[in-house]
Amino acid sequence: MSVTGVGPALDVGRAEGAAAALRTTSAVRERAQLLLRRAREDGSRWFGVDDGALQTAAGEVVDVTRARYPDLKIPYHSRWRHFEAGGVERKAGLDARLAALDAPGRARAMIDLAVVSVLLDAGAGPDWRYREAASGQHFARSEGLGVASWHAFLGGLFSSDVTRPLQVDAAGLRGLDADRLAEAFQVGPSNPLVGLDGRVLLLRRLGEALAAQPDVFGPHGRPGGLFDLLVAPQGPAASTVAAHDILSQLLTSLSGIWPAGNAIGAEPLGDCWPHEAVDGAGLTRGWVPFHKLSQWLTYSLLEPFQWAGVQVVGLDALTGLPEYRNGGLLLDTGALRLRDPDWAVCSWAAGDELVVEWRALTVALLDELAPLVRARLGLDAREMPLACVLEGGTWAAGRALAQRTRGGLPPLSVVSDGTVF
Repeated sequence: MSVTGVGPALDVGRAEGAAAALRTTSAVRERAQLLLRRAREDGSRWFGVDDGALQTAAGEVVDVTRARYPDLKIPYHSRWRHFEAGGVERKAGLDARLAALDAPGRARAMIDLAVVSVLLDAGAGPDWRYREAASGQHFARSEGLGVASWHAFLGGLFSSDVTRPLQVDAAGLRGLDADRLAEAFQVGPSNPLVGLDGRVLLLRRLGEALAAQPDVFGPHGRPGGLFDLLVAPQGPAASTVAAHDILSQLLTSLSGIWPAGNAIGAEPLGDCWPHEAVDGAGLTRGWVPFHKLSQWLTYSLLEPFQWAGVQVVGLDALTGLPEYRNGGLLLDTGALRLRDPDWAVCSWAAGDELVVEWRALTVALLDELAPLVRARLGLDAREMPLACVLEGGTWAAGRALAQRTRGGLPPLSVVSDGTVF
């Protein structure tokens, strides 16, 4: 059995073909929309949908967007926004340190940085803070992790070559241990960071994957090898790359590093979960893909490619990110409603059907929310792609609503290893 529409025909009766079919955003959207149609037809055991409340959600997003970006010059939702935390222009300092490199060399370094920083961006917990010596500011949660990883990169933590600190390589990652990461992130008994050992394990697994694929990541196993793989030989100024091609390469190369353990046969699926109501061809039946962290990483790589002169096209092939800020926006505005309100006080696992469906409905409804937001702001999809709707945007509105209603806590408690939420 084969399917088309996701590139060459794939034999989804075999594990390899089924996994490849599930590593596409067309599959993410298709299955998310299936579950949304089912919920609208009152077929979901977990959620109801109130389409009228989508306008309420749009209003929240518009208000936050105007407050954050009054000129409506909205950047991409990206790890680079966390690197700007506290109003500090850190990139200028990095640019100065990379000035001796050519455009591809600078791009490789920035890709290296973005990859490790995104992989370190799991939930930090409520008690951890990072103090930045240069600015004297304290940062928590995603911003704190971003700033901490920025300085760890500048200090050469992820490089095995002391003469080239501004890189990430396989040997540097494989040699990383919890004590060194704890020191870089200022972790101690009075400043605990949730999941420190898991972060180290993930980076070490990344190092193994980089070393095992020199054809992709080069002889030293650098994430920045993606630039050379995807950019045409005639040079970045003449090159165009599709956003989905960046994502596809990440999924093909790095699916084995995720700890979720979801697989079809020997093919790792990563952030892809079972749901009994989901149909599909061959061995894809019953699976709902998201690839949230890989998509967040893709969004965070758009700018390094563009800064090197590469034109990145097809941004809206990527989906909204199904995590608890975007999903929380929909629950807190009433666009989604739990069938049983008592479920809000339960703890859920990432693979529980309620969580899988919440995430799928979030993906599908973000696609419907985006044009409502654009219409209120007087912008079109070219001026405000989904990457900017998220940044303006849905993630910030979800965080603001959570702060107003629960002191910042998400509306559902999901026990996760940090690669999903």
